[in-house]
Amino acid sequence: MSAGRPELVLASASPRRIELLAQVGITPDHIDPADIDETPLKGETPPRLAERLATSKAQVVAARRPYAVVIAADTVVSVGRRFLEKAADEAEAIRFLKLLSGRNHRVFTGVAVVRDGKLSSRVNETRVTFKPLSDHEIATYVATGDWRGKAGGYGIQGPAGAFVQRIVGSHPSVMGLPVYEAVQLLNGVGWRA
Repeated sequence: MSAGRPELVLASASPRRIELLAQVGITPDHIDPADIDETPLKGETPPRLAERLATSKAQVVAARRPYAVVIAADTVVSVGRRFLEKAADEAEAIRFLKLLSGRNHRVFTGVAVVRDGKLSSRVNETRVTFKPLSDHEIATYVATGDWRGKAGGYGIQGPAGAFVQRIVGSHPSVMGLPVYEAVQLLNGVGWRA
């Protein structure tokens, strides 16, 4: 930590978010995951959910660490207005992958920063197209366990990357953190690596 710079707290234990920040020279001083209810509200759209969850996580951790700069993110995968959250089990991961097979879907990742009680946030939208998947491809992928803890039941940075025919937007955002937006928000509150 440089002299006079407030500590940076990442409100997530996601190794992908830590790795993405490291790629742009940012190492959080603390990792402090926020435990919040991630249930969508009635009528809530996917981008609004991603932003609400990111801002809620940032605010919860900022309340515990009022003198720090807190950054948080949350990713929501959607097919139309249907949310695909983190798959609860193998059967749900299979259902998600069958739904995504041969289709476009959207990945919304909200990112939020809190400094001195002031909140700033943005949402990145990325469109992803999966190739048609065979039952064998789905079963093989699910057997790897790579889907665990990932919105939509897949991780683009792992074996499921072979399913992606096309991506329009931010690859890091699909991994869990829109790096461009994150850096802009940090710069906007005066925090620099």
